[in-house]
Amino acid sequence: MAEKRQEPQAYEAEQISVLEGLEPVRLRPGMYIGSTGQSGLMHLIEEIVDNSIDEALSGFCTEIKVAVHADNRVTVTDNGRGMPVGIHPETGIPALELVMTTLHSGGKFDNKSYHVSGGLHGVGVSVVNALSEQMVVEVHRGGKIHHQEFSRGLKTTELTVVGKTDHTGTVTTFFPDREIFGEIHYNFPQLSHRLRELSYLNGGLRIVLENEAAGITREFQHEGGIKSFVAELASKREPLHPNPIYLKGTESGIEIEIAMQFTKSYDEAIHTFANNINTVDGGSHLVGFKATLTKFLNDYGREKKILTKTDPNLRGEDIREGIVAIVSVKIPNPEFEGQTKTKLGNPEVQSITGNILVEQLNLAFQKDVKTARLIIEKSVQSGRARMAASKARTMARRKGPLASTSLPGKLADCSNRDPVKCELFVVEGDSAGGSAKQGRNRDFQAILPLRGKVLNVEKATLTKLLDNAEIKAMITAIGTGIRDEFTLDRLRYHRLIIMADADVDGAHICTLILTFFYRFLPKLIQQGHIYIAKPPLYQVKAGKATHYMHTDAELEAFRAANASGYTVKRFKGLGEMNPQELWETTMDPEKRILKKVEIRDELEADDIFATLMGDDVALRRDFIMENSDKITALDI
Repeated sequence: MAEKRQEPQAYEAEQISVLEGLEPVRLRPGMYIGSTGQSGLMHLIEEIVDNSIDEALSGFCTEIKVAVHADNRVTVTDNGRGMPVGIHPETGIPALELVMTTLHSGGKFDNKSYHVSGGLHGVGVSVVNALSEQMVVEVHRGGKIHHQEFSRGLKTTELTVVGKTDHTGTVTTFFPDREIFGEIHYNFPQLSHRLRELSYLNGGLRIVLENEAAGITREFQHEGGIKSFVAELASKREPLHPNPIYLKGTESGIEIEIAMQFTKSYDEAIHTFANNINTVDGGSHLVGFKATLTKFLNDYGREKKILTKTDPNLRGEDIREGIVAIVSVKIPNPEFEGQTKTKLGNPEVQSITGNILVEQLNLAFQKDVKTARLIIEKSVQSGRARMAASKARTMARRKGPLASTSLPGKLADCSNRDPVKCELFVVEGDSAGGSAKQGRNRDFQAILPLRGKVLNVEKATLTKLLDNAEIKAMITAIGTGIRDEFTLDRLRYHRLIIMADADVDGAHICTLILTFFYRFLPKLIQQGHIYIAKPPLYQVKAGKATHYMHTDAELEAFRAANASGYTVKRFKGLGEMNPQELWETTMDPEKRILKKVEIRDELEADDIFATLMGDDVALRRDFIMENSDKITALDI
């Protein structure tokens, strides 16, 4: 029997909804700020700070202060010109009110008020207003203090003059809407990193961050700009020449700044920015920089006879081995690929970057021939080392796979020999390692137990690292080698899983292992091979049923729904679990929870690892104080 066809629902003009004012932002906040979690909160602060940075880019602002108050309000203060407060001729309302309550309004569309700007869509401050329970703006301009308040995108007071002033600037205070964001928790390390980054990108600009709840104030000011930025980054990598090379030029209204320093390290670290935005996916400025640098050094090497007739041309990867560089572009009309602005699309920037690099680098090398020779000679050595390594790998492949006798004795290997199908659990403790070996699937799961706390490689020499039994076991089991000996095609397991206790000590061990991967095997993270296992905190037995829970919130939800008739066991460590429990909760691909480790911002990641695992105790103390709200359980 044929199914009865449903009558179509009416779809007429009256069914079309029109959202007024800032309603779309409150309805779909993710479209405007990415998420309603910590990254969204960070976006709110950045939007306000960007307005102040735009004043600095135009030469009107020398100081910005960001204060996060104990009650989670945020105040951003600058000494720029002050937001316009006059009546807008077309709408008949104050310009400040217009900008605060209307999408796509602002002074960044015609390049008259701002030659260059990071916030280009005119949605920034109005979006923050829409997503704030309360917003207060105070403008110092024309000898008067102007004041207006807003809530959830609407004005709650009229613009009024509340006093006199002898300076200019804007003070913006907002409180994120808990209806949108729930509990408010800011990511202070990320905020601190971003403000420090902005201080480098805008040489001389003073930026102050005040965290009232933790009682911490930081000040960032770098007269040397991106040259100082590169010097700091390169200082951790044994620089090849004493001072960074700094190049700057303007063409067709586009300003290019480049700072670079070559080091004896093997990793390439090039970071690009467009109008202060970290273009993590590169774009035309990065393409122009790489291609031109390769051609220029080959031409220069031939001309100065540093490269002989028998020497092959230098390859880009050999030239950039160990380079630390910042490429910063200031452009009136940037074209970004996607709302996230992570890739610069302007095709003209490629050739302009190249032109300025050739002109300015030629002048720099005329003044410093020694540095030019050092760079080219290192590039030649890198090329030779690359070719030698390639030959060695070819020979190794001819001799067959890595012999099992060379693997560490504590490793319980899997029987499958296809790396794509195999995974290695790096397990905290011999007890947990024993349970994991018994509970695993021997076909594709290998187990490497580690005894005690892993060496902190952030503070260890390479010699000490290679003498450490646990580190050596990991290097041998993984199979790729480290740093200059790294070869991805010798990776023995395509999934490397760190499995540590679900407590503070376990988190510390996990961080120590991650530090090793980040500093010596970064490509494994970049290629998506590193994971963290998430064992449960609680086992709940209700009758014949057994439940596992990973957070206190899950347990409380269960208790609310089940008043009695159950028992709760809190796992103190992986070693408490028997093999079957460990398999069911943490190792079974059908049931387990794995967190994939990703590097979303190389500069921020470098900063956090240096803070957590380095020698600066004060920085580490501040980091812990600012992130204490994320600690859910302490074993004291």
